[in-house]
Amino acid sequence: QVQLVESGGGLVQAGGSLRLSCAASGRTFSKYAMGWFRQVPGKEREFVAAINWNTGTTSYSDSVKGRFTISRDSAKNTVYLQMNSLKPEDTAVYYCAARRGGTSPYTGEYNYWGQGTQVTVSS
Repeated sequence: QVQLVESGGGLVQAGGSLRLSCAASGRTFSKYAMGWFRQVPGKEREFVAAINWNTGTTSYSDSVKGRFTISRDSAKNTVYLQMNSLKPEDTAVYYCAARRGGTSPYTGEYNYWGQGTQVTVSS
């Protein structure tokens, strides 16, 4: 059974940094893509970034490109989201997700989800 456990969220001032982690278990993820999504109350969950576990190919939403970096550590079965130059509009619950195949920005194409971690950026 696939389990994804996020950690690293918290409260940070605008301009600061946070690194989120997603510990993955229950599967060999070499044929999977991992994604980070975020959601604020009353809005749809939106794509942030994704990485192909095997090739390391990454993709980002325009809103975070140049500020966020997604990476993975195969030895630890962990995916990271390094978030720099944070803005108040980055405040959301951040979710880790997994899908078999290549990266995708669509929530419906991911089969497995973590429980989420809250990121709050104060102005």
